[in-house]
Amino acid sequence: MKNFLKQSLFAATVLLTASTPGKGQSTAYTKYVNTFIGTAPLTDPKILGYELPDGWRSWAGLTFPGSSLPNAMVQLSPMTEYGSGAGYEYEDKVIYSFTHTNKGHWNLCNIPVLPLSAPGKNLATLGKGFKFGSSFSHTKESAAPGFYQVYLDDYNVNVSLTSTLRSGYHKYEFKDNTGRQILFDLARANNRISNWSIEQVGQHAVQGFQQTGEKIFFYAELNTGIERLEKQEEGKQSGYAIVHLANGSSGPVEMKIGISFVSAANAKQNLEAEIGNKTFKQIVAEGTKKWEGLLSNIQVKGGTEKQKQMLYSSLYRSFLWPALRSDVNGEFTDAKKNVVKADYNYYTEPSLWDTYRNKDVLLGMISPKVTLDVIKSMKDVGDKTGFIPTFFHGDHGASSITGAYLRGIDGFDVKGTYEILLKNANVSGGARPHIAEYIQKGFISDPDIKNPHVETKASAGVSKTLEYSYDDYSLAQMAKKLGDTANYRILMARSNNYKNMFDPGTRFMRGRLANGDWITPFDPQYPYYEYMYREANAWQMSFFAPHDMKGLIALYGGEKGFESKLDSLFTVPWNPKHIARNVETFIGQYCHGNQPDHEAPFSYHFIGKPEKSQKILDTILNTLYGIGDEGLALSGMDDAGEMSAWYVFSSLGLYPFSATDPEYIVTAPLFDEVKWRSSNGKLVTIKKPGKGRAITSIKVNGKAIKGYFVPHEVFLNGGNIEIITK
Repeated sequence: MKNFLKQSLFAATVLLTASTPGKGQSTAYTKYVNTFIGTAPLTDPKILGYELPDGWRSWAGLTFPGSSLPNAMVQLSPMTEYGSGAGYEYEDKVIYSFTHTNKGHWNLCNIPVLPLSAPGKNLATLGKGFKFGSSFSHTKESAAPGFYQVYLDDYNVNVSLTSTLRSGYHKYEFKDNTGRQILFDLARANNRISNWSIEQVGQHAVQGFQQTGEKIFFYAELNTGIERLEKQEEGKQSGYAIVHLANGSSGPVEMKIGISFVSAANAKQNLEAEIGNKTFKQIVAEGTKKWEGLLSNIQVKGGTEKQKQMLYSSLYRSFLWPALRSDVNGEFTDAKKNVVKADYNYYTEPSLWDTYRNKDVLLGMISPKVTLDVIKSMKDVGDKTGFIPTFFHGDHGASSITGAYLRGIDGFDVKGTYEILLKNANVSGGARPHIAEYIQKGFISDPDIKNPHVETKASAGVSKTLEYSYDDYSLAQMAKKLGDTANYRILMARSNNYKNMFDPGTRFMRGRLANGDWITPFDPQYPYYEYMYREANAWQMSFFAPHDMKGLIALYGGEKGFESKLDSLFTVPWNPKHIARNVETFIGQYCHGNQPDHEAPFSYHFIGKPEKSQKILDTILNTLYGIGDEGLALSGMDDAGEMSAWYVFSSLGLYPFSATDPEYIVTAPLFDEVKWRSSNGKLVTIKKPGKGRAITSIKVNGKAIKGYFVPHEVFLNGGNIEIITK
């Protein structure tokens, strides 16, 4: 915790100094952001639920500390471990490069570069087949939104990084101004490189590409002359390139580098348009201003310093993905690998299995233009491939798009998008595996496998049936608004299919064979990656019906039976012999380290006992974020901001329990007062005047409401929410 505070404050000080082209720039909100949160390992078996096997690093956090603007193409960050989640692991001692793309999902980390001085002297300490790299210390490292700095001990170079949407800006302060070099380690990334190339352009620039599943182009311009470009085994996985800089110049070496997924010419155009002749300080100042503007949409009073830091750090991480993919001239490479041009910004697909639950909602509430362009981008994929992209599991574009539409984001081809989503929901060979069986039987089966284990490959039939049911409900809401009564009725009937997985004998959502029989033997505590369940066990999937909690409660025999089962979810201890990476961090059987049951803590609201939900929520908020002595570990993968968005909503007192529906379940915020400026400029004020944590009543604009939900209209019109507690 001590370093948690120290690093944030140190980064804010460095940033303020670096970005001061005159008067000091305010860092009222960025000062609370610690970009290192999520980079440290989670090792405590009491929190994880089991002892980590030898050689394992828990999949907790997987965040990166480097420079990025919101939803940017360039995310410029240090690389300490290739093949890791985000390239940077806090416990590492060597930096191998600085890469220009990221996500925190074992891919990207493209265009690695590293300043060198007297390279080779430390090769014996590197290992792992690396020829270049430098040791570093966290005492000489700092970061803030849009800024990163570290001292490379072996090369005696102080590195400072900042970035724009499509470009990176490097500043290297060498101790020795002779023999300076810059490594382009283009054979490496977090995904396999099949080809790469680099060439010198004039006296001060190089350009080239990396080839993975797609090509990533770059154009890099230096403020000092290039003596020569050394290339070793160009295009091969064992190769690399070194830019040897001319001697004679003094002062920092600055490298401005543009990125494009279209061409090197576009990369150069991106660089010229976004950085041009601007100084490093100016770019840092612009980035700080951008983040300050975004973070200032939510202002709080009360709460502890750690809670404020966790709030704004989580809000920051919620806006790093999806990532921009179109260039300043509007060009991008589409799903068919053709270069096309559009009048909107093209983005990567969201990490829908994770982020539909909350992050996509938060994005639309604060950055509706980005959400609109993301939907247009998904529609473009649908036009080219026949189906709206899904990502990993389920068909949650239905929820993400419908939820945005019902909240007022409608500046896209609604009818055309809806028609493709209908194809997703009905046509085999596309977005929904096993859709024919789902439609015919009302459930998806799994095979009868003797002695299944965590890694058993199968259909994840329980998870798919439950998720498709919710997706059907989601699409039905769009059908209803568009007046498509026939499809509304069909989809709403299918939204009840989740009930077909409920076994009244065990009172769990349980896998079925193709003939409808229950799968035996059955251990509800055993986790699977895709046998019956997707990265979960029966406990974690047995409370998922966010669209029909009344129907779910009825399956358990009513409120008392449901309450008893829900109590058990949070109290039946985890078996430490059940080890599945990414299914970790437990309260009883509830797993906060992965997404499938993230709605479960709110479920007591539906039986009139929000105080029970609040106890669980407070435990999660106060003990499962910012873990460890330094406060830098998370309880699970951030998964493109879903884990962070869960914290943002829950700490502020409103959560999109069913992300499709334009309403929010009310909980007790961590803060005495929240001022939330909506995207249309309206102000929503949330107050919790008492110190208690158990909600007794809720008032909207001075009037008590029934139940525990407030509509999205409060964000469209502005208003006051008062949460009375005891």
